[in-house]
Formats: sequence, C-alpha cells, structure tokens
Amino acid sequence: MKLIVGLGNPGTKHAGTRHNVGFRVIDELARRCQADLSQEKFHAWFARATVAEQEVILLKPTTFMNRSGPAVLAAGRFYRLELGDLLVISDDLALPLGKLRLRGQGGAGGHNGLQDIIDRLGSEVFARLRIGIDPPIGDPVGWVLSRFSEAEESVAAAACCRAADAVECWIERGTECAMNRYNVEPGR
Repeated sequence: MKLIVGLGNPGTKHAGTRHNVGFRVIDELARRCQADLSQEKFHAWFARATVAEQEVILLKPTTFMNRSGPAVLAAGRFYRLELGDLLVISDDLALPLGKLRLRGQGGAGGHNGLQDIIDRLGSEVFARLRIGIDPPIGDPVGWVLSRFSEAEESVAAAACCRAADAVECWIERGTECAMNRYNVEPGR
C-alpha cells in the first residue's frame, strides 16, 4: 500500500491557487481511478483507490498547508506504512512553471508544508514530487496564494496531469524510473 499526499489549503478561497497544485494532482488521480475523496479521516479528505494495480491512499489534508504533518503521520501510522511508501506532492516556487522534480528524499527547501511533515515524521527520507509555479513576483506569500493567469493555467493544468502520470510511474516502477522519466522537460 502507498500513501499519496497532495498539499494545499482547504476551502474555495484557495481553490485554483498556486499553492494548491498538490490538491489538483490528487483530484486528477481520484478522477482517473474513480475514487471518492469526500470522506474525512486523519484530518484530511481521504480515499482508498487502486492506482497502477496497487492499493493506495489518496490524501488531501484539511489543515492548512503549514500544518500538513498530522494528517500524514496519522494515516501512515494507521496503515503501518514505511517511509518508502509515502509520496508528497507540493508546489515549488524555485522551479519554472510546469517543471516537475521528483526526489526520493531531501530537505524542505523552504516549503513550510514539507517542513511540517519532516518535523512530524522525524525524517526526510520519503519521496516528494514538486511542481514548479515560477519564482515570485513580489511577496512570496501573496504569490503562492495567487491564481494562475489564463496563459499560465494551461501550463499548470498540463503539469498536474503529467504529475499524476509521474505518481503512477512511481507506484508501478519506483523512484528512479519516475525520476528519469519525469524530471526532464516534456517532449525531451
């Protein structure tokens, strides 16, 4: 069993913001496998599903971004999962819009949601998939909470679909294969 966590902020006020691309990837995975994410469990919207012929838990924490750790910790403990069974999906303002970066472990890179998960788990040894939202224009907080322009939205939507493909590859073939396939620019 794998635990796939998309980071974002709950509520319609935050829907469609740059900070919520992790939620969008979970929504795309749920759509693909016809999973119902309306159940609340572990301080998160939750669904059990089959992705790439494996049982997975899809999770969107209902706490705000900076407090994502309790949901991840609770679900992981409940299902007695190893850190190698966890993949966290987040935005990254250091990456160009639409670029994906998958890693098997590493630091938070200034991302407060990832830092909270690392702090709660007591480890950096879990996979994470970052989706580029472009460097900020002005205030970083205002930037991550802003919505994509019309031109940017098509790039963001394609990146979220490609990220869902990367998650499926990670589940089916592992971190190294998914990194080799999805850490490159599309079309290369």
